[in-house]
Amino acid sequence: MSEKSFVAVAKLDDVPAGAKKVVEVNGIEIILCNSKDRIFAVRNLCSHAHETLECGRMKNGWIACPVHGARFNLETGDAMNPPATMPIDTYEVRVADDTIEIAV
Repeated sequence: MSEKSFVAVAKLDDVPAGAKKVVEVNGIEIILCNSKDRIFAVRNLCSHAHETLECGRMKNGWIACPVHGARFNLETGDAMNPPATMPIDTYEVRVADDTIEIAV
């Protein structure tokens, strides 16, 4: 079993409470979301319409697609309401000192 590789993507100050920041890792756009006193990392792509999620509303541990309003759980990636039925990709996050790192 290979060990996870963590990549530094931002500083904690870059993503204050309630904020989002888009980063790119290996050609994949990932949104860092600071919600419920935690940093989450999800792929910047709605599983339903394949639209970016970065402009979507984020609240209480979920992010909504700005196009059709599908909401996704930031922790699990699960779709919470239609029209989305498939989950979005999530990434393991760790914070080392003041640096946000994600597993790729």
